[in-house]
Amino acid sequence: MQDEVVLDCLIRGGSVVLPDRVHSVDIGIRDGVIAEISPDIQTSAKRTIDARGLIVMAGAIDAHVHFNEPGLGDWEGFETGSAALAAGGCTAFIDMPLNGMPPTVTVDAMNQKLDAAKAAGVHVDYALWGGLVPTNLDDLEELSDAGVVAFKAFMSSPGDMGEGSFKEVDDIALFEGMKIIARKNKVLAVHAESEEIIVALSEKFEGRKRRTAKDFQEARPLAAELDAVRRVLLFAERTECPLHLVHISSPQAVDIIWEAKLNGVDVTVETCPHYLVFTDEDAERLGALAKCAPPIRGIRERDGLWARIADGKIDFIASDHSPCPPSMKANADDDYFGIWGGISGAQSTLELMFDEGHLERGLPLPALSRLLSEAPARRFGLYPRKGRLAVGFDADIVLVDPDRPRVLQSEELLYRHKQSVYVGRNFRSKVQLTMSRGEIVYTAEEGVGDKRGGQWIRSMPELVRKRLIL
Repeated sequence: MQDEVVLDCLIRGGSVVLPDRVHSVDIGIRDGVIAEISPDIQTSAKRTIDARGLIVMAGAIDAHVHFNEPGLGDWEGFETGSAALAAGGCTAFIDMPLNGMPPTVTVDAMNQKLDAAKAAGVHVDYALWGGLVPTNLDDLEELSDAGVVAFKAFMSSPGDMGEGSFKEVDDIALFEGMKIIARKNKVLAVHAESEEIIVALSEKFEGRKRRTAKDFQEARPLAAELDAVRRVLLFAERTECPLHLVHISSPQAVDIIWEAKLNGVDVTVETCPHYLVFTDEDAERLGALAKCAPPIRGIRERDGLWARIADGKIDFIASDHSPCPPSMKANADDDYFGIWGGISGAQSTLELMFDEGHLERGLPLPALSRLLSEAPARRFGLYPRKGRLAVGFDADIVLVDPDRPRVLQSEELLYRHKQSVYVGRNFRSKVQLTMSRGEIVYTAEEGVGDKRGGQWIRSMPELVRKRLIL
């Protein structure tokens, strides 16, 4: 007689978010992988987790975070950043290439980033972006082969962090880079704001004794986003480069991107929680912590983004977690232009979207899971290993209590610097447990554990990536 097959873990009695429905089933896990999903699993398990009353979802995948290593000292790094993600129900992330010294624009720089991640310890799995800058066209193929999952470029200035920092591309470098990236069947993500418009409009505020949040919004109007989006979509059509538009702030831009998609352009679009929960009036009230680019826009834009989500025109949601030391958010009342532009929010993304999307607006949980997990996994080659709850996938799982109201306190945050635009906000849901490849990495009772077993996910082979388009 064969020995009984024993599971490592059994999650029992939860409301499980499957790709097409929410169903009360059990999940059996063996060797870090989902082995069974069915009602009332009878196989014995080394550990059983009672999920009654909880929502069981695929772990979120945050495709847009800035963990500022190597070389930036007191900034957010891999250890604290990944701990915050684990506490927020995120089981994989993709780290952006720009906020490091050196930025990830060569294979040597990529290896320095990997060394920094290994030295710090990472709590959940991760992949890396490579950068496209004016000086590294000859490095793109080697970076692609070395394992970056995608590339990132700026059409406007990313800010000057000193010699060797990440630079925006002009149209020639952008077009030529897209041709190379297309040959490697990789995706190029673009920060789409017109530098020409921003520079021209910012000039009228130069020399003023005081430059406000409202001035900053005026210097980066919707027209700057729309102009850049139209231009890079044309480049994508001509080069056949897979394109991803990051942190889109307006429904008008989404509509332009959707039309291009219908016309055959291989393009996806993300937006961010701060564009979905705040308005420009909130940004002025919140001050330095709410500064970002593109800026937070009006109530019409916020509600329009939710409407586009309901229509399926936005592919996924990412945090654009871009923290900095508190000193770089100082003196905002005197010069809003001079402070660091970036929002700390990665720990709150899933809870925010559960509250605002599902509980407030009735967004179905399978749709929310696609936005937070499956769509980024598919776009950047983490699928079919990650992105949904299904047999054979990594056991990357989050348990959410849908009725756990609280006011977010700074003490809950696991960032290196406990500042966030969401502190003081009322939340209705709470992540109770996060599991990465079958290992519990966070519980609400005990916090994040000492084990830092996050693995680097290299880009998948070209043949596999070709097909899983959204």
